[in-house]
Amino acid sequence: QLQASGGGSVQAGGFLKLSCAARGMITSVFWGSRMGWYRQPPGKQRELVAELTSDGSTNYQDSVKGRFTISKNNARKSVYLQMNSLEPEDTAVYYCNIVYGSQDYWGQGTQVTVSS
Repeated sequence: QLQASGGGSVQAGGFLKLSCAARGMITSVFWGSRMGWYRQPPGKQRELVAELTSDGSTNYQDSVKGRFTISKNNARKSVYLQMNSLEPEDTAVYYCNIVYGSQDYWGQGTQVTVSS
């Protein structure tokens, strides 16, 4: 139900914008959901990168603060992750996640590769 896109290969210092479309999701559910972007670096566990709560609060992993921005478009039922000043350490598969009560949705993952 979540379609992620926007990954790719960039050089250090570059930028990418990830998108996640909640196709078919009821609008009120989307509006009331907690949204997050996670990543799984090679050989490591999945980790939270950024989250956006239903009341508009945001939280970021320390390593991406000031570089990444999570946002959403309610009309398009989409959530985004703008990633600037990318570093090789940001290389990972990125996943979007939307949680509404007991409903927990994941996107399919999109690869981000940052070369030095």
